[in-house]
Amino acid sequence: MNNLVDQTGAVVPSEHHSDYADDEIDLRELFGVLWDGKWWIAGITAIASIIAVVFALSLPNIYRSEALLAPANSSSGGLGGLAKKYGGLASLAGISMPGGGGDNKTALGLEVMKSRFFIAEFIERHDLLVPLMASSGWDQSTGDLIIDNEIYESATKKWARDVPPPKRAVPSTQEAYQKFEKLLSISEDKKSGFIRLSIKHYSPVVAQQWVFWLIEDINNTLREQDVTEAERSIAYLKQQVESTSLADLQSMFFELIQSQTETIMLAKVRQEYAFKTIDPAVVPEVKSEPKRALICVLGTLLGGMLAVLWVLVAHYAIKRENL
Repeated sequence: MNNLVDQTGAVVPSEHHSDYADDEIDLRELFGVLWDGKWWIAGITAIASIIAVVFALSLPNIYRSEALLAPANSSSGGLGGLAKKYGGLASLAGISMPGGGGDNKTALGLEVMKSRFFIAEFIERHDLLVPLMASSGWDQSTGDLIIDNEIYESATKKWARDVPPPKRAVPSTQEAYQKFEKLLSISEDKKSGFIRLSIKHYSPVVAQQWVFWLIEDINNTLREQDVTEAERSIAYLKQQVESTSLADLQSMFFELIQSQTETIMLAKVRQEYAFKTIDPAVVPEVKSEPKRALICVLGTLLGGMLAVLWVLVAHYAIKRENL
């Protein structure tokens, strides 16, 4: 067996030299195949690039409006001591004592805002079903939404969706919730406690309006809940005052009534009851989606890779048939 000496002076067996030569030949053949198919690669890549550009331009703009919120926790003043003194008894009576529950109220408000019940009521209250489920774009010149007539006929104001059962032409509450959930984004900074609330939509005006309505409605919802709870607690406490003759118990009940009365007063006075707007939502002037440049680049790269793969597969398939 004849051995060869490589550039470093090491002896290389002849069979290893043969493997290296085969690898070199295969690499040269690979580049040769790609060079021979360069026009196919260029053509397919160009077609893919054109398709990506056309697809990117066909996508409607989507705008994102965002607001920055902070928990609007009220100062409990001297009611903190009252909570410690009568907290146990108040909880047995179903009474929520003020103070110390800011984090819980914030978490509750965020969960309520994302709940099916709240969103369903929100859509119904503001009549958002058509712009939510049937819009397909936004006319920048007129400021009007573009409604897909295959989904909703604007002339007759009837739903025209052709969907398989159990779905119906009129979108259900569950469908509306799932669609709205994709447009809604709520994030909380655990360190600062600030909350970012945003909505994405074809219309920048609609996106800003919905964010404003969401903040207003969640404040009103939590306010109504607390006022209703406080009024029921006051009614219960008044019954207890009338049913007992012990001065100490009556004094305690009156203090609890006072605390619930203050809760009602604060709820009705403060417009931003649960969440305070730090930076209000504005009508965005710049789209947030789609990323057309990125779509074009990715489409071109994908087309180039597919073209290279096709040239190689075609060459080696023909080569195998000729063997």
